[in-house]
Amino acid sequence: MTAPQRPRVPRRVLDGVLLLDKPIGLSSNDALIRAKRLYLAKKAGHTGTLDPLASGLLPLCFGEATKFSQDLLEADKTYEATMRLGIRTATGDAEGEAIETRPVTCDEPAVVAAMARFRGDIVQVPPMYSALKRDGKPLYEYARAGQVVEREGRPVTIHALEMRACALPDVTFRVTCSKGTYVRTLAEDIGEALGCGAHLVALRRTGVGALTLENAVTLDALSDAAEGERDQWLQPVDALLSTFPSVELDAEATRRFLHGQRLRLADLTLSGEAANAERVRVYAAAGRLLGVARLGEGVLAPERLVVTAETAVT
Repeated sequence: MTAPQRPRVPRRVLDGVLLLDKPIGLSSNDALIRAKRLYLAKKAGHTGTLDPLASGLLPLCFGEATKFSQDLLEADKTYEATMRLGIRTATGDAEGEAIETRPVTCDEPAVVAAMARFRGDIVQVPPMYSALKRDGKPLYEYARAGQVVEREGRPVTIHALEMRACALPDVTFRVTCSKGTYVRTLAEDIGEALGCGAHLVALRRTGVGALTLENAVTLDALSDAAEGERDQWLQPVDALLSTFPSVELDAEATRRFLHGQRLRLADLTLSGEAANAERVRVYAAAGRLLGVARLGEGVLAPERLVVTAETAVT
């Protein structure tokens, strides 16, 4: 006799952004799956991976917010990190086995001076234990097979780098960096500059673009909350777009915009900030987000539209 099938739990059409404080030991994808299940959301995605050994801010997008996740992939990131001087590991962090040990003879002023050399535009060689691909295969697969392949240095920008605590051999620092920056490679390079090597022992992401941990929630708190209480942690879709100047359209311009038509800038009222921007977030009356657009050649050109029950009938 065939066992009766469990009834499918209906999924919700849900639009918004969840600022998740990811725990150590969980992959970004596993965190996304858990959150999606708790919210019974139909569609969800994250805005760039955070290593299992790292904790902190992982913005998750639901529904229409997934259209704008790429903007956070491109955004600067801020981390609190701790490196341990004197030991190099195979992976550049605490997960890998130690491959070299050297004495730590530097003092705190020497660490401060070495860190100063890595502010601004620098070139990093991506680590072997990374998801970057070579001939269609992730580098970490070569590394696990004991192979080392040639990697070209990539330009990245360290916008801010400051020491937070120094209890040698451990040094805690805060860094704000451009996309594509590997903080464990930064720690290794600082260790090499000091002549003793280093590896990363702790990493916590505290900021992604303009988003911070201030309004973030843990998976435990979400699990403990009643089903109807979880929506209080959802941010609106435009939380991802807060760095873009805004433009408000009247009813006729709204109708045309939602049909994908370009609008003449001469027919619109733009703030000085918006008039000089390349991309803007676009609203209808009463603050209803319509999407994002590009400005150029005298027109406002729709780029991505937000489709909701309200906009679909406009």
